[in-house]
Amino acid sequence: MANILLKEDQAKEVAEVLLDEGAVLIQPDKPFTFASGVVSPIYCDLRLLMRSPSQRRTVSELLVQGIKALCAPKEPDALAGVATAGIPWAAWAGDIMGKPVAYVRDAPKGHGRGQQVEGGLRLAQNVVVVEDLTSTGASAIVAVEGVRQLGSGVLGVISICTYGSPTADRNFGNAWVRYGSLCTAATVLDVAAETERITPEQQRIVRQWLETGPMSR
Repeated sequence: MANILLKEDQAKEVAEVLLDEGAVLIQPDKPFTFASGVVSPIYCDLRLLMRSPSQRRTVSELLVQGIKALCAPKEPDALAGVATAGIPWAAWAGDIMGKPVAYVRDAPKGHGRGQQVEGGLRLAQNVVVVEDLTSTGASAIVAVEGVRQLGSGVLGVISICTYGSPTADRNFGNAWVRYGSLCTAATVLDVAAETERITPEQQRIVRQWLETGPMSR
């Protein structure tokens, strides 16, 4: 499982923000169909956090705490956002930390300088890769490899939320990179139930899906 980098009350604070902003929707009676064809009772769109200056500041400050916990006792030289959703979070966290920021495409450009990594990375820097949501970890690992090919080291990958998928565990393990998150989909589910946004039966259905559905494999 992903290492949850915050204290329980802080992880729940992140989950509360996600729910308040509608960035996580829980609808077991009207499930969502992902582009992959997976049918899910829970849907995450963390881009919606960008519309609230106060909420994104709260999450950005907690993201900085998570980055420090992920890297301890080291400190990253720079942050790299996964294009596209990880870019603003890397930028906001980098601003708070006073660190250079870059972003990583899923492939090198086919024109110009042909770069995959853009921005403020230099040879032999220690970098944290920033993603908004971890499902399988595939896009973050592409970014990790892009940073490594540039000649920099990767201290770890961090996301705001993770589904907690064993597939992600395996993928990050195979890539020899540690990763962590500020909260899990299960955390969001618990907060939704505690605050009566969903019923106990809805909580049971979604928890079962998280534990036995496609994202659990």
